[in-house]
Amino acid sequence: MTATAQAHSRPALPIVIAGHVDHGKSTLTGRLLQETGSLTEGKVEAVREMCRRRGMPFEWSFVTDALQAERDQGITIDTSRVRFRWRGRPYILVDAPGHKEFLKNMVTGAAAAEAAILVVDVKEGLSEQTRRHAYVLQLLGIRYIAVAVNKLDAVDYRQAAFDAVRGDIEAYFAEIGLSAAAIVPVSARQGDGIVCLSRRAGWYDGPTLIEAIDRFPDPILPSEGPLRLPVQDVYKFDDRRIVVGRIESGRLRIGDQLVFLPGARRARIKSIESWNTTPTLSAAAGQPVGITLDEDIFVERGQVASHADTPPATATRLALRAFSFSAVPLRAGESFVLRLATAEYPVTIESIDGIVQIDALGRQAADSVGRHDIADLTVTSPEPIVLDDGAAALRRGVLMRFAEIAAAFVINMPLPAPLPVSDPLPANDRNLTPTRSAIAAAEREQAFGHAGGVIWFTGLSGAGKSTLATALERGLFELGYHATLLDGDAMRQGLNADLGFSPAERTENVRRIGEVARILAESGQVAIVACISPIRADREHIKSALGESFLEIYVKAGIETCRARDPKGLYGRALRGEIAGFTGISAPYEEPAAPALEIDTDQLAPPEATRRLVALVESRLGRARAIQAAS
Repeated sequence: MTATAQAHSRPALPIVIAGHVDHGKSTLTGRLLQETGSLTEGKVEAVREMCRRRGMPFEWSFVTDALQAERDQGITIDTSRVRFRWRGRPYILVDAPGHKEFLKNMVTGAAAAEAAILVVDVKEGLSEQTRRHAYVLQLLGIRYIAVAVNKLDAVDYRQAAFDAVRGDIEAYFAEIGLSAAAIVPVSARQGDGIVCLSRRAGWYDGPTLIEAIDRFPDPILPSEGPLRLPVQDVYKFDDRRIVVGRIESGRLRIGDQLVFLPGARRARIKSIESWNTTPTLSAAAGQPVGITLDEDIFVERGQVASHADTPPATATRLALRAFSFSAVPLRAGESFVLRLATAEYPVTIESIDGIVQIDALGRQAADSVGRHDIADLTVTSPEPIVLDDGAAALRRGVLMRFAEIAAAFVINMPLPAPLPVSDPLPANDRNLTPTRSAIAAAEREQAFGHAGGVIWFTGLSGAGKSTLATALERGLFELGYHATLLDGDAMRQGLNADLGFSPAERTENVRRIGEVARILAESGQVAIVACISPIRADREHIKSALGESFLEIYVKAGIETCRARDPKGLYGRALRGEIAGFTGISAPYEEPAAPALEIDTDQLAPPEATRRLVALVESRLGRARAIQAAS
């Protein structure tokens, strides 16, 4: 195959053009199409005549701003999609709105892209909205980004002006885990730096904008992943029931056994239907298909078909990162319809876990989510929700309030359903007869001089849990307490070495640590646990078994403080996308509702914190015999 033939056989790369309003996105799009010879004959002259009739200078943005309102107001409201080729390679440009009021359309455009051009005005630099757009690109998983530092003509092509903005971009990208493939100085209005380097910016020797995007890899359809086929509809045709949908990942073949979730009904593919084409035996990701089944099982819109041995996950409780578009705030307890792929599920916001601060990159507590806020939410549904991290359509969706889109979201992770206060024993456990200790709790308390209990430190990684737990263990030991430290990382190296970091395994990790702590407490000891344990329901389950002897300590610290204390660089790796489901970054942390003690390590030094901890233990578990004897 010749190089030209290979180029024409490549899939079109969808690129979203993002950035703040008036930074020049539409102008850049129009000029890029002109410079690559992609405009239809007479298009430029038609725009020129339009501008002449309006008595205004020639405006490149009118090439793509198709709506009359956009021409009147000079802003992009909706997304426009334009195809073009460069050296035979096909592209799709998605010109997304930059105005804050049209963030919903920007998210829609970016969700369909594989790469991005972020446009930044060299005079204004990184505005809040530019940071917001960059953050959206990061959350949607777009990794191939070229930055066009625009309007260089407005600063007389000064290198110092470009370097200052480039430094800010590189610093912010590093903080949110992005990396720019190129940061290019351009003047969209004058055509500098787009296809040809500007003679007026001779100090720049990097790639032009078109060269930068030409280096982006081709989009990869997830054909080799597990099969995910959301059902769009079921049609009755002759005596056949044809199940229709678009394959989001994987492949299917005639004879494959499928399972449809939710519901878990199974059947084999009898045929792959085709219309006015040669019959086919298989289909792959990206293709719309119609299939018939060998059994007349009930299948409906919204179900997801997969191979029986690799089904997707289901959950009734999800952690979401949501972008609010609603003028009416989102609140805990409010119900919505969650749309994911072709399915709709009733959901309720269980909790608002924080508002993302675009500049500081931390989270702040909130009891509502306002318009244009980015928030972490926990939602619950009475029905199982089918999701999959490998298929974008089963990871990104929207929350509907009546007929309006209230928010778009990305699923951070499924969460375990809240555990009941007491679980009934399964039938096969009713034959077990545990042997109880012959020593009563009162006898142990009399012997040790204090009651047994569990001091459970919870908080983000780097908040200071282990530091305070070890200090408390030493302090209690010196005062005569029978105290034992259970460190979360140490437990994962031993008892819990077989567990990974899926939601279910994290819950099991906390359950096992809680069981060991309970045994120690019942033997009269003070078990000191240092464990992130991010899910409130997991901690409440342990508390329900121990009652008043369970003392929950919330070790609180800001995300920047935790990052600064992080000797392993885990936060940086999580922000770069190297660690999935990292608590506080891409996975939620649920703060205690009513901890026995809250310690803010941003404000409180370890010695004073330890003093307060010891005082709490003395007041709740009693003073150790060594102190009593001395007094």
